[in-house]
Amino acid sequence: MPSLRSRLSRPRYWLFGIAVLVVATVVKTQHWDDRALLWWQEGHTPLVERLSSVWLPGYRAVIQAKALSGLEQDETSGLTYNPVTGTLFTVTGKNPLLVELSREGEVLRRIQLKGFADPEAVEMMDNGRMAIVDERRRQLTTFTLRDDDLELDAADFPGFDLGFAEAGNKGFEAVAWDARSSSLMLGKERSPMGLFSLPFPGEDGAAGVMQPFHYGNLGMRDISSLSIDARTGHALVLSDESRMLLEIDRDGQPVSFLSLTGGLNGLDQGIKQAEGVAMDEDGNIYIVAEPNLFYVFSKPQPDAS
Repeated sequence: MPSLRSRLSRPRYWLFGIAVLVVATVVKTQHWDDRALLWWQEGHTPLVERLSSVWLPGYRAVIQAKALSGLEQDETSGLTYNPVTGTLFTVTGKNPLLVELSREGEVLRRIQLKGFADPEAVEMMDNGRMAIVDERRRQLTTFTLRDDDLELDAADFPGFDLGFAEAGNKGFEAVAWDARSSSLMLGKERSPMGLFSLPFPGEDGAAGVMQPFHYGNLGMRDISSLSIDARTGHALVLSDESRMLLEIDRDGQPVSFLSLTGGLNGLDQGIKQAEGVAMDEDGNIYIVAEPNLFYVFSKPQPDAS
């Protein structure tokens, strides 16, 4: 017969076992084990490889949680940078708009999007072309934006069916232009999460055949936005649910990451719903978050003295 002491200690073992199970579940679902591996990999990355990559650990927030004026009732999603104008573009979902922003987060222009149901991603391509991904319609629309445009109609431009008819609200939410291969990288949010490559242009200037882009373990719960650094060819993969920005090389292997949790990398508070990322020619990183918040991350300049 168990002693009184052993009977009293059993609940402690049960509680300890439950605590261990809960911690293990959180570690697995939040990919903390993968993040620990990334930390270890970063610490063992040679200097020459760091210098040839974006190297996200060096970035700090210089503008954070700045409200985008006039977009209080909208939900910003997706972000791209136009090197010709030196401005950024985002899209909104509730009231479909294409919005031009300064690099300081000032709203410069609002362009009505007719025929779009749920624009989730926008990307600057080449020769002045842009692309918008409409998640609900599973459609990629390409067009050339003029300086005086205040309205765009999807019916006036070529579209590409992205497939995954059963995806619903878990479809394509990310797009980035890869100038080196003249192709778009597309990110499917989740269930299942995935990266794809779409050659542009194909015959007669049309899109080619979309193919899976093979990549390593991203350690993310979802993909909310993409951007490709023109200097290195590396991709930046943004995850809303994991609160993380990940750099991957051209083989799809993780290189470095930036945590979007409060208290890290200069952030006073964490970025709760990061939905768009872009990078300019100087390496500055821009992020928009729902409903209408704007962030800038930069690397500190070396001391000239």
